[in-house]
Amino acid sequence: MNTLVHEQVYRGEALLEKMAAQSFVVCGAGAVGSNIVNNMTRQGFQGLTVIDMDRVEDHNRHTQVWTRRDKGQLKAAMLKNHVFTNMGISIEAVTRKLEESNVKKMLPKGSIVVDGFDNMESRKVVTDYCKSSGIECLHVGLAADYAEVIWNERYHVPKNVVAQDVCEYPLARNVIVIATAVATECLIRYLGTGEKRSYMVTLGDLKIEELV
Repeated sequence: MNTLVHEQVYRGEALLEKMAAQSFVVCGAGAVGSNIVNNMTRQGFQGLTVIDMDRVEDHNRHTQVWTRRDKGQLKAAMLKNHVFTNMGISIEAVTRKLEESNVKKMLPKGSIVVDGFDNMESRKVVTDYCKSSGIECLHVGLAADYAEVIWNERYHVPKNVVAQDVCEYPLARNVIVIATAVATECLIRYLGTGEKRSYMVTLGDLKIEELV
């Protein structure tokens, strides 16, 4: 049985073929990256590379896709395993840090980049390189019960004003799920129509507001 039958009926076969053929690089395999890769591959995306050098910690499980058995393992490698187990799709896992010295190699032209990094230094490297190289990039950022899903043309790297580990920020799971669903839909609509729409998500008043 076709596991994507519902997507095929709703989206149409032509769009699903575009989704499967397009290459993506997902930066980060944490709250944003692990959930968006899980979401994308369950909807028909196939050509994914995920970049993350961190390992799974126990406190990651409530906001990310991991099981207890994943603790201590490299996030990117485990995400590759999860995707193959769930959907039979083989994605690429890069377990090195993305830096200015290797960004050209890690973010190839022709790919669409999804920035889900949890630190401003890495976000700036991705933002600057994609802008200078003409690479399409969608940024997904989280803080507490607030999220932004913004295309690179209008994105500004926020100042890193909080001097604590971003993994310890209070993050409500539902804002992560909503934000990554919105981001996936933005990617699908861009492939289908060429439109770039950016959004703000706020959980307190349960709003998804388009940025105009």
